[in-house]
Amino acid sequence: MRQLAVTKTSIEGLLMISLEVHQDDRGWFKENWQRAKMTALGLPDFGPVQQNIAFNARRGVTRGVHGEPWDKLVSVGVGRVFGAWVDLREGSLNFGQVVTAEIGPETAVFVPRGVANAYQVLEDGTAYSYLVNAHWSAAGRGSYTNVNLRDPALGISWPVPLDQAVLSDSDRSHPFLATVSPVPSRAVVVIGADGQLGQELMAQCPRATGLTLGDFDFKDPDGLDGFGWEGVDTVVNAAAYTAVDLAETPTGRRDCWAVNVSGLSRLVEICRQHRIRLVHVSSDYVFDGQKPVHDEDEAFSPLGVYGQTKAAGDTLVSSLPDYLILRTSWLIGSGPNFVRTMVRLAHDGVRPDVVVDQDGRPTFAQDLAAAAIHLLTVQAPSGVYNVSNAGPVVSWYEIARQVFTLCGLDPDDTRPVTTVDYSAGKPGAAPRPPHSALSLAKLRSVGFDMPDWSLGLPAIVRQANN
Repeated sequence: MRQLAVTKTSIEGLLMISLEVHQDDRGWFKENWQRAKMTALGLPDFGPVQQNIAFNARRGVTRGVHGEPWDKLVSVGVGRVFGAWVDLREGSLNFGQVVTAEIGPETAVFVPRGVANAYQVLEDGTAYSYLVNAHWSAAGRGSYTNVNLRDPALGISWPVPLDQAVLSDSDRSHPFLATVSPVPSRAVVVIGADGQLGQELMAQCPRATGLTLGDFDFKDPDGLDGFGWEGVDTVVNAAAYTAVDLAETPTGRRDCWAVNVSGLSRLVEICRQHRIRLVHVSSDYVFDGQKPVHDEDEAFSPLGVYGQTKAAGDTLVSSLPDYLILRTSWLIGSGPNFVRTMVRLAHDGVRPDVVVDQDGRPTFAQDLAAAAIHLLTVQAPSGVYNVSNAGPVVSWYEIARQVFTLCGLDPDDTRPVTTVDYSAGKPGAAPRPPHSALSLAKLRSVGFDMPDWSLGLPAIVRQANN
């Protein structure tokens, strides 16, 4: 008996599955789709939502070549079929590549979105089924990307010559490969595109679609429903309520939960419904900061409202089958941030009090964006990844001293204070974790080394001076 096996083909993502067919004098039985076994062997967990069956009474019935907007798993129930698959994906190095095979009940084929497929029936009374991860509709057929099955550029050797085959009029009239527009890649959407991280993501991923607060408000989760999520592959959520002190007030607490939990919950359900990978930015504030260095497996222990909402949000996101949580600290980008504040105070001749008993590493938005893109590019496994800049663990006070030095001023113009003294006279100040350094070992294990923050700080100060 054949063993269950998954084999790659010359078209990336097109997979042949050898099925176990159990036979006796009553007939045969097979597991046509077995999620646990097949995904363990490398078949994508593609989330089928509909099963279709095609029956063909006569040998020679030929369908295709159709590029459909979903992934599909094709398997023959009875009879035999000749299949042909053509890579029509935008940006594919093998655009126009053709794979052919004869398949029967013992073989299934996984066809990824953007790979067109055609099938020719080799026996009377053949039926084959296919699982798809989007709902079929007759109206949607106009959006398919098709190519003519007679095209000599494809070089398909049909077992039943096409002049003897049974074809539809539409299949006869499809365009030749030279004039076919490729199937576009699924979109990347950046939420919070006008924020510090969002701006960097858009700069490094210019083909992404950026959504700002003007496009929708996370405090109104239903506003997310109006966006066309079909065709979206990845959502990067760089939006959050981050007014840490204001979150401790009655109004701020409600707003913080509305954005970081309720609004995010709706986004999570949208991603689940449309099989979208969600990249979500988290925070060191999910910890109480008692450990000097935090790894990804540390249990939540938030001190304040903001940290509580971020921990709740992480829990929601991790319920998805396909997600990345980027846990970061001390974000510094193009908007208002600690470095810009220190540069302004330095030039204004102010001697600032700066906290000396909170330590960690800053995260530059441009480096966080690069890390996010790397994780998506290498298709990193779902999970939490700590992402901050590498380099020495320091206090806010030590960073302020370096900023003053880079501005050509005396670093002793900064004055160290404790968190307790800094917060005195500021009722409602949110508690801060004393230790915010994040372990970067897991990020390095997937091939990305964050730059040393101390080497990048001069450029950040120059930008703040402009």
